[in-house]
Amino acid sequence: MAIQWFPGHMTSARKKAAETMAVTDVVIEVVDARLPEASTNPLVHELRRQRQRSCLKVLNKSDLADPAATREWIAWYDRQPGVKAVAVSSRNAGEVARLPALCQGLAMHRNDNAKPLRMMIMGIPNVGKSTLMNALVKRKIAKVGDEPAVTKSQQSHQLSVRQWITDTPGLMWPKIEHDSDGYMLAASHAIGRNAIIDGEVAQFLAELLLARYPDRLAERYALAVGGLDGAAVVEGIARRRALRMRGGGPDLEKASRVLLQDYRDGKLGRISLETPRTRLAMLQRETGEKLP
Repeated sequence: MAIQWFPGHMTSARKKAAETMAVTDVVIEVVDARLPEASTNPLVHELRRQRQRSCLKVLNKSDLADPAATREWIAWYDRQPGVKAVAVSSRNAGEVARLPALCQGLAMHRNDNAKPLRMMIMGIPNVGKSTLMNALVKRKIAKVGDEPAVTKSQQSHQLSVRQWITDTPGLMWPKIEHDSDGYMLAASHAIGRNAIIDGEVAQFLAELLLARYPDRLAERYALAVGGLDGAAVVEGIARRRALRMRGGGPDLEKASRVLLQDYRDGKLGRISLETPRTRLAMLQRETGEKLP
């Protein structure tokens, strides 16, 4: 099943973002540190390129991601022109407090009272933009929720006489090109539940964990994972947790939700769903071209 999700309000959000980009100096693009490229919106890159705006790439939820993979991603992004990458947890006020100074370094010409630095937070739904905004302004001005698309409108705030920041609604793009990206986004709760089937997403996640973090599955669910596939992992979770349907069979739907929620809450440990190398390998498989 190819996963697609583009609620109607995002069309107007995209138009408003393009207008705000015209008066923005630096884009703070927030992505999920566990899946940085899958959670990168190509529309943000397109808008930045049109206006030639620099980007601070914020790998949020880094406390849930594999530290080694995060280091690889930071090096990957730092090699891109006009981009500076940093890993943070938006719940850590000290880490968030560094961001305006990093943005200032990307727009040295904006450093006085007459020409304040104008920053704009962008990203897909449920990557922590609103939590980041609240931490920057040091009070709760943006609504936060564990569901995608909570923020529906832009809001701006003055951080100082030399700095302004604008928070924008989570923005998806009309067509997710790679199926694996859709599944990673769904597993990480960036896509509304009405657009996904939990069982399929959980099986995808289980297959990925079997390939990269089998010990985490074995430890969390007391499973002997050797020789299992994704479907067998979900069934094993159902049996270990005594999740049964009325007829006595394993409740695979409940087991799927258990696996997905455990991953989202970090109960499986610090996990990254992709690295620069796995990303290049996926693109090579899908295009058939040899990539650098």
